[in-house]
Amino acid sequence: MISRTHARRIPTLVARSLSTETATSSGPHPPPPPPPSQAKHSTAKPLARTRLNPAPRPAVSHRHQVLASLPPSFGRNQFLPVADSTRALLESIVAKFEAPIRYAFAYGSGVFEQDGYTTSNPASKDGPMLDFLFAVTHADHWHSINMHQFPGHYPLGARMLGSSFVAKVEDIPPGVWFNSMVQMNGVTIKYGVTTVDNLCSDLLNWKSLYLSGRMHKPIRIIKDDARVRLTQQVNLTSAVRTALLTLPEGFSETELFERIAGFSYGGDVRMLLPAENRGKVGNIVRKQAPQFKELYHRLVVALPGVHWPAHSSTIQQDTSPHARAAHLRKLPSNLLKGVTGHYASQPSIPPKEADEAVYWTRLAGDPALPTVIEKELHRIVRYPSAVQTLKGLVSAGPVKSIRYSAEKVTKWWKGSGSGSATGSSTSSSSSTKP
Repeated sequence: MISRTHARRIPTLVARSLSTETATSSGPHPPPPPPPSQAKHSTAKPLARTRLNPAPRPAVSHRHQVLASLPPSFGRNQFLPVADSTRALLESIVAKFEAPIRYAFAYGSGVFEQDGYTTSNPASKDGPMLDFLFAVTHADHWHSINMHQFPGHYPLGARMLGSSFVAKVEDIPPGVWFNSMVQMNGVTIKYGVTTVDNLCSDLLNWKSLYLSGRMHKPIRIIKDDARVRLTQQVNLTSAVRTALLTLPEGFSETELFERIAGFSYGGDVRMLLPAENRGKVGNIVRKQAPQFKELYHRLVVALPGVHWPAHSSTIQQDTSPHARAAHLRKLPSNLLKGVTGHYASQPSIPPKEADEAVYWTRLAGDPALPTVIEKELHRIVRYPSAVQTLKGLVSAGPVKSIRYSAEKVTKWWKGSGSGSATGSSTSSSSSTKP
């Protein structure tokens, strides 16, 4: 027996069915449905966002997939050659790490020769330490894997507190964790770990100049990443623009290289220590001039108003306020913010909102601009370098810290006594400065 409620619903259902059939047959033909593959994709995306279908997110983030690759010729100036034996050693060391590394490079006197060294062979008794920097996706995950593979690379306290503690310490600006005085493949190495996001942010904005400043100087890329290569090209161009704003109309390539190499050392608290070599910039440039020219020559000549013949060591630039304004307004955001903030309280500078072109021209034409830029660079470097020096006590542990400091002072003392302090005080890189 059919209930009264069901009896009432039957005519309604029949009416709806007939209504649908009538509308379909009498109206114009609808467009054909999309192919099954398209229909599948069109319904999959909305379902993934509804509360009724709480599917997990993909394990791999796709935020930066637009830079999956770059033309092979893009950024070729960044790929500096080294001896085959050095290249094989560097690659073999990086290959030993099981934790995933997205971008890796080696730097320092163990990779490129520096003035004042008796030997640049890291395998020799008095050879320099090999310095590496690894950029990873997830710091906590990376240190968890690496701590399991190489527990001896970390001090006891870090091992007891775990990878989450290491990742939190690493995240403190400038965002690097160093494992120093590590023996691998018969040589002593130091490697820093940062995230790709932190590295690219510093390359673009110069928020600390700790990583970007290191990459102003010659490095040997071991593992490449398209996003880092792109932002590094911006970083190198920013270094050129900044240097041009602080240099006169005519200058030598050595002056350009020393100015760029010195950006990350001005304001560095380590330079106040008696055992640090204050001629470090000159030592780097004198032996690495060919690598500096490979890094920067194409970028310099691509800028308007700059003339640098390929076989000349002399550079000429247009120093008119209009030409300098073009460089000034394209400085990294953190540096530009400091420069404009310096002029904000000066009544002789018109407000930017009134006439932007006049504003930038006035700033660029100020004779004190090079001094202002230098002070702002020191400001950017000072705090992160101090923090990283203190972090080195945590990442290296008390034993390695005392050992490293003792070796540093001993080499400086021997060097100063024999008149060769320049070479002795730079025979190994600092465990807290890339």
